[in-house]
Amino acid sequence: MVRAAILPSVGSPLEIADIELPEPGPGQVRVRLAAAGVCHSDLSLTNGTMRVPVPAVLGHEGAGTVVSVGEGVTHVAPGDGVVLNWAPSCGRCHSCTLGEVWLCADALTGAGNIHARTADGTELHPGLNVAAFAEETVVAAACVLPVPAGIPLTDAALLGCAVLTGYGAIHHSAQVRAGESVAVFGVGGVGLATLQSARIAGASTIVAVDVSPEKEELARAAGATEYVVASEKTAKDIRKLTGGHGVDVAVECVGRAVTIRTAWESTRRGGRTTVVGIGGKDQQVTFNALEIFHWGRTLSGCVYGNSDPAVDLPVIAEHVRAGRFDLSALVTEHIGLEGIPAAFDNMLAGKGGRALVVF
Repeated sequence: MVRAAILPSVGSPLEIADIELPEPGPGQVRVRLAAAGVCHSDLSLTNGTMRVPVPAVLGHEGAGTVVSVGEGVTHVAPGDGVVLNWAPSCGRCHSCTLGEVWLCADALTGAGNIHARTADGTELHPGLNVAAFAEETVVAAACVLPVPAGIPLTDAALLGCAVLTGYGAIHHSAQVRAGESVAVFGVGGVGLATLQSARIAGASTIVAVDVSPEKEELARAAGATEYVVASEKTAKDIRKLTGGHGVDVAVECVGRAVTIRTAWESTRRGGRTTVVGIGGKDQQVTFNALEIFHWGRTLSGCVYGNSDPAVDLPVIAEHVRAGRFDLSALVTEHIGLEGIPAAFDNMLAGKGGRALVVF
């Protein structure tokens, strides 16, 4: 039996309980978690913005040590450090054949599987495939990637979502070039990773935007050269900081209609806006036909940073080893499983960066 954070049903509070995991079957890996990040997507699962089968063990950003492997698993062995990959690509669907593995049609099919059971026999699903809010988990072999050399396990947990998303938003989706200006909306875990990635890309002016004045120091440490407290005049403030034109690129990490619209308005004519935040279906963003023509701006979605973890993790790891990317700077709180609900509350209140569950 291992301890885990369970979502009994949508809208219900998390429950910390013992669960019983099966031994890994063919093509599966059992992992003892070292750490798991508390991501806004986990909160979106609790309130129904994103839907997966329940009851479920949540948590999708984590790293740990392989305990045992099932038949046919050869790329990792017991004792290896691994990063959990919550969205493994199948390699066969239309998106995968186009090389867009982040859009794999089958990436989340594992969330429908029976992952574990509670002491009374209740069947549990694995949240977003990997069920990282637990002392141990059993996942498909495709859901584990070796931890790059020189990366501590606790820091490596952040690679599984926040860092891949933020890095990919800058380097893959927005394709920021050296000398360009960037605005990042939302200074949470993903936003902090995006700011660091913009600095690595050689962005000139990097504007961080958040509702909380208290996050300025955190944002500047991550690479922001300017800080704007969100208000009804955010777009005007950003234009003032960029010679009246607006930034070349805006990255929205919040997932709210008003923030997406403001990010778009904050870019120059011909600018690019990448939306990373996951919003609900009720968040409607509107544009008129004339302004779309006149401004010539680009608005694009961004899933998992448009990243291929197998390709991008070694690149990010080299940035970490060279001191260009500070993984620990994303973390503002270390907690246990019992601290996850409070971490969700802090997210809703706009407080802090990434909370990290350390086992």
